[in-house]
Amino acid sequence: MKRERNSRQDRLLRVSKQNLPERKAEGEDGEMDLFRSVTQSVLGTPQQDQKSTGADTVDRLIDRVQSSTLLEDRRDGCRALKAMSRKYRVLVGAHGMDSLLQVLESDRNDHEIVNYALETLVNITAPEVFPEETEDSETTVDNQSSEIGEQFTEILTKRQENIALLVSLLDEFDFKVRYPTIKLLTNLLKNRPKDLQEVILVIPSGVSKLMDQLSDSREVIRNDTLLLLTQLTKSNTNLQKIVAFENAHDHLFDIIREEGYADGGVVVEDCLILMLNLLRNNPSNQTFFKEGSYIQRLTSFFTIPLEAKDGWSAQKVTNIHYMLQLVQTLVAPQNSAQVVTSCQKVMNQCGLLQALTGLLMATGVPVDILTVTITTVADMIRGNQQNQEFFADMMAPSNPPRLPAIVVLLMSMVNDKQPFILRCAVLYCFQCFLYRNQTGQAQIIQTLLPQTADANSVTAGQLLCSGLFSLDPVSNWFAAVALSHSLVDNIAQKENMLRVQLATSVGSPPVSLMQQCTSILQAGTKIPTRLGILMLLSTWLSHCPVAVQNFLSIPTAVPYLTAHVQANEHDELELVCQGLCAFVLGLCGQFNDGSSSNFSQESLRQLVSDRIGAENFSDKLSNISRTEAYTKAAKSPQLSAKQSSDLVFDHEFCRLFKSLEVSALRAVTPQLVNGTSTEVSPAEVKKYKDIIRDQDAEMTQLREQLSKFQSDLEQIASEKENLASKVQQLHDENTVLKAQQGMAAGVAIANSADTTSEATSSNTEQISQQLAYVQQQLAEMTHARDYYYYEMVKKDQELTAVQQQNGPGQQAVAVNGLQTSADNATSNPELENVRKQLEDLQLVLYNKDSEIQQLKEKVAEPAASEAPKDNAAESQEVTVFQKELEAVKASKATLEQEKASLELQLKDIQNENNQLKTQLATASGAGTNAGAVAACSKCEDLQAELKGIQGEQEDLLVLVTDQDSKMAEYRRKLRSYGEDVTDDEDEDDEDGDYGIPDDYDEDLEDLQ
Repeated sequence: MKRERNSRQDRLLRVSKQNLPERKAEGEDGEMDLFRSVTQSVLGTPQQDQKSTGADTVDRLIDRVQSSTLLEDRRDGCRALKAMSRKYRVLVGAHGMDSLLQVLESDRNDHEIVNYALETLVNITAPEVFPEETEDSETTVDNQSSEIGEQFTEILTKRQENIALLVSLLDEFDFKVRYPTIKLLTNLLKNRPKDLQEVILVIPSGVSKLMDQLSDSREVIRNDTLLLLTQLTKSNTNLQKIVAFENAHDHLFDIIREEGYADGGVVVEDCLILMLNLLRNNPSNQTFFKEGSYIQRLTSFFTIPLEAKDGWSAQKVTNIHYMLQLVQTLVAPQNSAQVVTSCQKVMNQCGLLQALTGLLMATGVPVDILTVTITTVADMIRGNQQNQEFFADMMAPSNPPRLPAIVVLLMSMVNDKQPFILRCAVLYCFQCFLYRNQTGQAQIIQTLLPQTADANSVTAGQLLCSGLFSLDPVSNWFAAVALSHSLVDNIAQKENMLRVQLATSVGSPPVSLMQQCTSILQAGTKIPTRLGILMLLSTWLSHCPVAVQNFLSIPTAVPYLTAHVQANEHDELELVCQGLCAFVLGLCGQFNDGSSSNFSQESLRQLVSDRIGAENFSDKLSNISRTEAYTKAAKSPQLSAKQSSDLVFDHEFCRLFKSLEVSALRAVTPQLVNGTSTEVSPAEVKKYKDIIRDQDAEMTQLREQLSKFQSDLEQIASEKENLASKVQQLHDENTVLKAQQGMAAGVAIANSADTTSEATSSNTEQISQQLAYVQQQLAEMTHARDYYYYEMVKKDQELTAVQQQNGPGQQAVAVNGLQTSADNATSNPELENVRKQLEDLQLVLYNKDSEIQQLKEKVAEPAASEAPKDNAAESQEVTVFQKELEAVKASKATLEQEKASLELQLKDIQNENNQLKTQLATASGAGTNAGAVAACSKCEDLQAELKGIQGEQEDLLVLVTDQDSKMAEYRRKLRSYGEDVTDDEDEDDEDGDYGIPDDYDEDLEDLQ
C-alpha cells in the first residue's frame, strides 16, 4: 500500500514539475512578496545569488515540520505549507501528506498546528481548481489538474486509520479543529464517495459523531454538517438507515422550524434534500418515518400562509418544491403497496391532503409549484377509495356556480394556452382519480349520456368531448387518453359509452361517439390525434364483444384499418400508427362473438391473410413494443413527456398491449402460432378452462399431500437418526463390555495391533508380563496346596501308628505312646506354622485378585480403542482363546473354593486331635479300658475321613494337571503372537515360598 501511495505521489510530482514555471527573484508581484515575507521568517533569508524555486521551498518546509523538535518551529512550517498549498498543492500533497497526518496524530493537543494541517489537507483535496494554479500566463494546466484532488483523496483513504483519525478530531469542540475537519471530510466524500462511505461504516461510532455536529450551536458547523451528511447518504442504504435511526428526522424538523419552514433560507433546502436522501427508495426508512409520526409533522409545512403580497421568492419556491417531493416520495407508485396505502391513510387523517388541495386551489401559485402539487395530490389519491371520494367532493373556491375541483383541472388540461407540463400533471391526476375507482368511472360516463346532461352546467364529459374534437392535436390526445381511463377494467361503462350520442351540426342526426372517432381517423388528422383515438378504441374494444360488434358495423372501420396496416411508411410515428391499427384489428378478431353480419372471426382471418399477410401483420404489431416511447411509458404511470412530440403511449395502454398482444395475433393469424388455422369455439375454451381449473385443484391437493408426506418423511428420518444413534451407543457399550470380559482377548487384540503400531507394542508387553506374573502366582498356590496335602498325610500316618499300637496287653504302653505323641504334637510348631502359612496365602490371594482386576481394566482400555480385525480366522481364534481363558478362570475359582474347604477340614482335624488328647489324658488318670476303646473308635473314624479327603485331593491333582497343560498351551499361543515366554522362568523361586521344604517333591512322590 505504501509503495502504491509513493508511486501515485511520484506521478503527481511529475505532473507538477511539468507545469511549474521557473520564477526569477526580480519578477515577483506583491502577493509573492507577502508570501516571501512569511516564509523568510521560517526558512531564513537566502543569499542574493541563489535562486529559490517552489519545490525547494516546499521541501525545506516539510523537512522543518518533520525534524524540528520545537513545537513553534513545526507550527510555523505548517503555516507556511498552508500558504503554499493552493499554488503548489501537488508538491505539498505529494511530499507532505504523511507529515501532515503525523502532525494531526502527535500534536493534536495544539489546536493551532492542527488547524494549519487540516486547512492544508482541505486545499490539496479540493475538487475544484484554484485560481492561483492558473494565474501565471506561463503556467498551463492540463486535463489532470481537475483530478488532483481525487487522486490525493484516493491516497488518503487507502488507510482506514486516516479517516478514523479525522473522525476522532470531531470530538474537539474548538472551532479551529472541528470546522476544517468537516470541510475535509466533505471534500473526500465529493471526490471518492464510495470509498469513504465504506470506511465510515466500519468505524465505531463514526456516524454518531457526525450526527452530533447537527446539535452544535454554531450555525456554520451545523450547516456544513448538513452538506456532509447529504454527500454521505447518497446511494447507500445502510448509511441511510443508520442516520435515520440516529434521530436525524428530529434534528432536521427542529432546524426547519427554527429557520421558518418555507420562508427559510438555503438551510431548509439542505435539510429537505437530506430527508429525500433518507427516504427515496428505502422502504425501511419510509416505514420508520410513518411509524415515528413524522408524516403528521409535514402538515405544518403547508399550514403557514402561502400567499404573499410580494410574491414568491426563488428560495421559497425551491423549499416548497422539495417539501412536495418529500411527500411524493412516501406515496410514489414505485413503493410497496403496503407502505403507500398506510401513508395515504395517515395523510388523509392528519389533514395533509386537505392542506395540499388548498394549495392546489390557491391563487398566485407559480406554475412549477402548481404542477408538482397536482402530481403529489395525484399520488396521494391513487388507488385509495377514501381519498378519491374526498377529491371528488372538493369544490373550487370560485364565484357561483361553484365547480368541482376535477372539472376545473380538466379545463386546464383541454386549454391549449396552459403550460404543457401543467396539462400533463392534470392528466396524471385524472388518471389517478380513476385508478381502481369504478364509482368515479361511472360518474364520468354519466356526464356523457344525454339524459343526465345539463346544458347550463359544465361537466367533465363535456370537457372531454370538447377536447376530443378540438383542433389542437395535443388536446385530442389528452382527452382520448382521459376517456380511455374511464373504461379501464370496466365492461359496464364500455357498454354505457356506446349510448353516447353527439350532434355534429345543426339539423344533422346525432351520431355515436364510436362513429365520430372513426370519422376523425378517416379525416387524416395529425399523428397525436390518431394515436390517442386508436388507444381509446383499443381500450374500448378489449373484453367487450358488444363494442366490437358496434365497431364492425361501421362500414368504413375495417377498410381503414386494413389500408393503414398494409401501407409502407418509414416514419417512426407512422409505423406506430400502423401497429395500433393492427392491434385494433386483432382485438376485433379476438373478441368477436360472431353476432355481426358483416365480419365474422373467420372472415377477419381471411381478410388479414389475403390483404395484409400474416408475416406483415405480425411485423406491424411488433413495431409497437420496439419503440423507445413504449419502453418509457411502460416503466411509470406518470407522464415523462417534456414536449408535445413526446406524447405517444399511455402507461395503461402499454399494460393492455402487453397482456393481449399474443392473443390478438393468434386470433387473426393462428398459423403463425399454432401452425393451423383451426378455429377454437368459446365452448371449447370454456371446456379447457374447466379442465385447467380441475387440474389446478388436483395439483393443489397433491401439493398438500406431498407436503404432508414430506413432513412425515422428515419425522421418520429424525426417528431413524435417533434409533441409529441409540444403536450406535449400544454397540459401543457392547464393544466395551466385550473388551472388559476377558483379559486374554484384550491381550490378543493388543498383540495383533502391535505389528502395526509402536504404541500398542508397549501395552502388549506390559500385559504379557502381567499375565506371566499371574501364571507364576497360580503355580505357587498350586504348590502350596500340595504341601498342605502332604502335611495332612503325615498326620494320617501318625494316627494309623497309634491305632496299631492300641491292644489289650499293651494298653498302658499305647496310652503312654499316645500321650507321648500328644505331647509331641503339642510341642511341635508345625501346626502353628501351617496356620500362619494359611493366613499368608489368603492375603496373597486377595492381593492377586486385586491385581487381576487392575489388569482387566488395563486390558479393556486398549481393547476398546482398537478396531476389530477383518480377518475372520484371527477373530475366531481370539474368541476361542477368550472362552478357554474364561474356563481357566472358572477352574481357578473352583480350586480356591476347594482350598477353602480343605482349610476347614484341617481345622476340624486339629480340633479332633485336641479332643483325642483330652480323652487320652482322662483314660490315663482313671485307668479304665472304656476310654481307650472310645479313642480307638474315634481314630478309625478319622482314618476313614482322611481316606475321603485323600480321594478328593487326587481329583484336585487331576484338575491341576489339566490346568498345567492349558497353561502350556497358552504359553505356546503367546509365543505365536510374538511374546518371549519360557517354561522355567517361574520355577526357580517356587521353593522357599510359603515355608515349603526343599525335599517336598520327593516326599510327595513316596507318599503317593
